[in-house]
Amino acid sequence: MRRFPITAVCFGLMASALAAAELKPHTVQAFDDYARRLESRLDGQSKGPVFLWSDQEPARNLQLRQGRVLVESLTGEDPLRIPDGLIHDWVGAVFIPGTTLGKVMSKAQDYDHHKDVYSPEVVRSQLVRRNGNDFDVYLRLLKTKFLVTVVLDTYYDVQYVPLDPARWYVRSHSVRILQVDDAGKPGERQLPAGRDSGYLWRLYSYWRYAERDGGVYMECEAVSLTRGIPPGTGFLIGGIVRDLPRDSLTNTLRKTRDLLAAPAR
Repeated sequence: MRRFPITAVCFGLMASALAAAELKPHTVQAFDDYARRLESRLDGQSKGPVFLWSDQEPARNLQLRQGRVLVESLTGEDPLRIPDGLIHDWVGAVFIPGTTLGKVMSKAQDYDHHKDVYSPEVVRSQLVRRNGNDFDVYLRLLKTKFLVTVVLDTYYDVQYVPLDPARWYVRSHSVRILQVDDAGKPGERQLPAGRDSGYLWRLYSYWRYAERDGGVYMECEAVSLTRGIPPGTGFLIGGIVRDLPRDSLTNTLRKTRDLLAAPAR
């Protein structure tokens, strides 16, 4: 009985934090500026001698070939604070032995079946439209951390760029992200974009694929925009906001590798 008031306060803080977030124009501008600088860097990298992040340090390549999934924050221990928001910039890599670039790209573009590969985080997936190497994609995402479950209807513009027979570069921009309340229930409804709990307002992903060493190196830099952490709720909300981008990237890389890697002999 003595614990009840503390529990009630925790749930009260969580409910208050979840209900109070709005995406502001200056927050969008700060994210767009960051994304432009990032894309300029990646465009230069795609044309330079060092294509992969893992090639920047030889130890990374060795760890990947040993079967590790590498994920690292490019903003340090904490997300980058911008006015009324946070930018999360994570890069990750895996090595998929015994496969080819063609097989990897075929699976990457099979969006109708992403729900089967990346479940339970991807609940629904659909290729909405394709025009050559340009794709319009829909994913319903389920994100759970601690006591919080968030369902998001997300829409992306994805562009595939073949650089040469052994390398591809892929850019994915979210064009709309809608939080879904009471998902799967008769009263299910989408909240207005940017007026929700603020756990994901933007998600831009940049993929690099290179076939060599008897397999395919797959890397992703994922940049997302979320709400800031309300004062007094860091112990409840902070871990969710900080951990979800990393966990999502790690799971995507691992599941893709496990799907496509040739069985060890």
